[in-house]
This record gives sequence, structure tokens and C-alpha cells, in this order.
Amino acid sequence: MSELQTQHRLIPAALEAVSTACAVSRAVQANLAQLCEVTKDDRSPVTVADFAVQAIISLSLADQLSECDRLIVGEEDAAVLRTNEQAIIRKAVLEAVKSWRPQVTEAEMLDAIDACNHDGGSDSFWALDPIDGTKGFLRGQHYAIALGRIEDGEVVAGVMGCPNLSTDQSFPLDQVDSQGVVYAASRGAGAWEFADCSPTSPPMRILAQRYDESRPLRFCESAEKGHSNRGDSGKIIDAIGTEGDPARLDSQCKYSLVARGQADGYLRLPTSKTYVEKIWDHAAGMCIATEAGAIVSDVSGNPLDFTHGVRLEKNRGVICATDGLHQRIIAAIDDLAIAQE
Repeated sequence: MSELQTQHRLIPAALEAVSTACAVSRAVQANLAQLCEVTKDDRSPVTVADFAVQAIISLSLADQLSECDRLIVGEEDAAVLRTNEQAIIRKAVLEAVKSWRPQVTEAEMLDAIDACNHDGGSDSFWALDPIDGTKGFLRGQHYAIALGRIEDGEVVAGVMGCPNLSTDQSFPLDQVDSQGVVYAASRGAGAWEFADCSPTSPPMRILAQRYDESRPLRFCESAEKGHSNRGDSGKIIDAIGTEGDPARLDSQCKYSLVARGQADGYLRLPTSKTYVEKIWDHAAGMCIATEAGAIVSDVSGNPLDFTHGVRLEKNRGVICATDGLHQRIIAAIDDLAIAQE
């Protein structure tokens, strides 16, 4: 832990915030059926979790950091939550936040959500995806809470909670581990795993696998077909080597599987010519994967460019893979003329 603290001063605050949010989001997920019954909306649990996690991250960082250190580009805003039509959801969000901070008021909660309204235009800020993996969350499976630190256009630190992911790599990915895990990384300090979603757990250094062309390749795949172009992914893999069993799960947890050596790569190919990736979908995961020794780029092999506000305007798609394999993937994309304009 001391190595992380010395490499980036904001890691401890981010670890505490994300770990707290993991516990609250897990409680909301465990209450899926009751929430749906009360709200008459099958998607309401993830809505509650999204807003509650963003409020908790915002309030926790505000407790620990100066104003200039706690600027956040968040995915949610509270405008809809403030309406009369959302009164039941608003109450459920407040109850979730109160499970962590009993004295918080509704106004404080709403203001904390709206405090994550930075436009990404300053030198330093956080990029937050409060619940990444909506459908995984609703299925009672995998999702991530992702918080990345961007300074001068570079992702310098990342903390990501995977509340249902086991530290045991033999544990089936279609099942959930109630203890979960948090990952943290900072530039030059490596990537670290904290069991039980606890910043006080002994940190374990994680490393991506070495590429071995004789071994079947294991790639991460989304459970949701619309999240990437699976047909083109198959063509790329076939052009490189033999495909092994895929690692199927939702969210930025895929980055952590590559980072800890459980998977060889993660291909997020463009699903349309107009779609542009959001910074909160990749900042934390990219930092963790690269500090573990993997390589992350767009489909042309260009580094992800975080200097254009909330979107990766200069990039198309994302490739995360082990060193050696990444280069072969980019070459195969070029040879097969995949994902070209």
C-alpha cells in the first residue's frame, strides 16, 4: 500500500470512496426484486445504484480532498431525480446513501450528484462511471465502479471496484463472489488487487500474462452482443491463432481480467461509424491494465486521447491486450480492413 501512496497522493482517498460505494451498491443489487416491486420499473435498481454511488463518491472525495482535487466528470446528473415523477426513486437513492451516512439530507445528496458536472476542460479531474455494466447489475452479476484520475490529458491513476468478482481466478465468471475485489493503479507504481473490496486488505501486485503464441487465446466477451462487433472479433482472433474459451462478463471488469493474467485481450470494436467512446468507460480500466503490463490503444494502434472533454473524439474502438499479442491484433485489423472509416 505504501508504494501506491507515494506514487500518487490521491489513491487513498479514491480507494476509500470506491470501497464504500461497492458496499452500498451490493446492498442495492441484493434488493433488486423489492425495489422493482415498489417502483414498478424493472430498471429502477440500477438507477438507484447509479445515483447513490455517484453521490457517495462525490461526498467521500469532498470529505478528503481540496476543491481543486475533487473535480469530477460524472455520468449522471440529478435533474430528472429532482422531479415529482421520480419521488419514489429519489427516496430510494436517499435511503441507500443514508446507509453509509445517516445524517445526509436530500438536498445534500442531490447537490453531491450534481457536483460531478465538470466538463473535462481543466488540467486535472476525475472520470467516474458509477455503475458500469447496467445489464450485468440487473442480472445480479458483474458490474464495476470506475474512477479514473486524468491530469494534463493523461490517465495517471485508476481505482475500480468489481463487487461480484472473486480474487480466485478459478471461480466461475457466471457466478458472483459476495466479497468482491477493488483494483488500484497509478502511473509507474503498478496495479494492485485488494480482496473483499477493502482498502485495508493486504495489496497484491497483479501482472498481465506473457504472450505465448502456442497457447489458445482467451478473450473477454461482453454478455451483451450489442457492446461490440463479435463477428469481426472472431475474424481477428482466427487470423492470429487458436481461440480458447472466452471470458464472458460485463463492464470494465474485463480490463482487470487482462491485468491479472486471467485473459489475453479485450476487443471493443466500433459498432457504428458515429459512436464515440466516453472517457469514464475506459480511464480507470485502462490505467489498471497498462500498469499491469498490458497495452491499450484504439483500433488503429493510437493511444487513447483524453484531451477532448468527456468523449474520446480522436479514437475509434479500444484494444486491450498483452504485449506481443496487442501488436498482432493491430496488424490483423489492418490486414483485414476491419473498423476502417
